[in-house]
Amino acid sequence: MKDEFLSVNYHYHLSSAIFNLLKFGSPEFSSFLHNIGYKHYGRTYKLFSFALRFEKIQIIGNMIKSISPYSSLFITSPLIEDFIKNFVIGTFESQTILIQDRNEVAEFSVTQMEMLPEPDIKDEMHFMLLSPMVLSTKRIYKGKEQQYFLRPDDTEEINRILTQNLKNKYAIIHNKTIDNGELKLEWDYNYLKKHNRVTKKITINKNGRYPVDVIGIQAPFKLTGNPELIKVGYQCGFGEKNSMGFGMAQYIY
Repeated sequence: MKDEFLSVNYHYHLSSAIFNLLKFGSPEFSSFLHNIGYKHYGRTYKLFSFALRFEKIQIIGNMIKSISPYSSLFITSPLIEDFIKNFVIGTFESQTILIQDRNEVAEFSVTQMEMLPEPDIKDEMHFMLLSPMVLSTKRIYKGKEQQYFLRPDDTEEINRILTQNLKNKYAIIHNKTIDNGELKLEWDYNYLKKHNRVTKKITINKNGRYPVDVIGIQAPFKLTGNPELIKVGYQCGFGEKNSMGFGMAQYIY
């Protein structure tokens, strides 16, 4: 990274940079995915996720200071021909990833790309989140219906909402529904004990006209249930707002 500093709220602008790289391979697909996306029962899905990981950083206020010149961008999607292929073309063409808003610019030079092997998906998997998982529902607060972001102890709602989210994505990818297969998520209890706080608030498009605050959970977890749904989460990201860089997980065992 040429600029040592990057806002902690970089997610929206890195997502924009990814869409710009997609344009090199297919302007039509990039425009479709950005402006329309895949619809299912009134909800829109982009079917990709990403996570930016640094070797060594220091947080100063709302800024990330990179101590090491190297970082890694992980990207996942089941859309191999439409998304992955065009992203790779764009990355080879550009050789840089530019994250910019009105106040800051950070430029990353691409030095290496590799395809990571997909694990054998079973009915019980342990994952580490590379980016926070966002799940939300509606709750009444002071007489008004408001969006509520789930916390680790919202166990029943997490299982219900995560399962439905993955069933919706499955229906889009495979053009058929899957009725059975409720999922059960269990956070790593020892990790929760060691860390007082595992939630993280991120502002999407902080300097834009309509900034949005989201709260995600970042902790290792075990997921049991239908392997087909677990695979969808691994490929697309778990939870909501995946295309903003949320819910990408790495297989542990």
